[in-house]
Amino acid sequence: MLLAVIAGCEIGFWVLLAAGMATRYLLKRPKAGLVLLAGVPLVDVVMLVASVIDLRQGGEPSYKHSLAAIFIGVSVAFGHQTIAWADRWAAYWLAGAPRPVKPPKGGPDRARRERQGWFRHLLAYAIGVGLMLLLGVLSGDGYDALLGPAWSWTIVLVIDAIVSFSYSFYSAKEADSSAEEKQTV
Repeated sequence: MLLAVIAGCEIGFWVLLAAGMATRYLLKRPKAGLVLLAGVPLVDVVMLVASVIDLRQGGEPSYKHSLAAIFIGVSVAFGHQTIAWADRWAAYWLAGAPRPVKPPKGGPDRARRERQGWFRHLLAYAIGVGLMLLLGVLSGDGYDALLGPAWSWTIVLVIDAIVSFSYSFYSAKEADSSAEEKQTV
């Protein structure tokens, strides 16, 4: 049952997002669209409540609860950014706004963007693992099943850090080589 709620919440996130954008730009009702977009975080509340209820009713702590915690962490950390991205593109496609600026392909701006993305990932990780621990306390059955996915996520987070921060070093080399080219010209 919990997996169905998680799937429904994930679908609900995208449905509310699309409905909010359509209402804002197609129906030209920005306040009504804003109300729909304000409902997006409620999806996370539903998922958290469903996980807590499942555990309190004797559900065995498992990957399902961890999955809910991961989704909530990612949604909190990246949700605003995702909504802003969707809003820029919806305004472009549906309301004739200027085309959104493409992210930088290199240089210090790209390095900064990659580092910010990793810090968001770290926030998602902290929230997700924190919720796993909280759900473990609520279950009373321990943390082993709940924290299982956290180990894999830790490896992904470390790899993401290496990749994200490597842009900083690449940007420094790129800046040095462009400075040398300017001096020789």
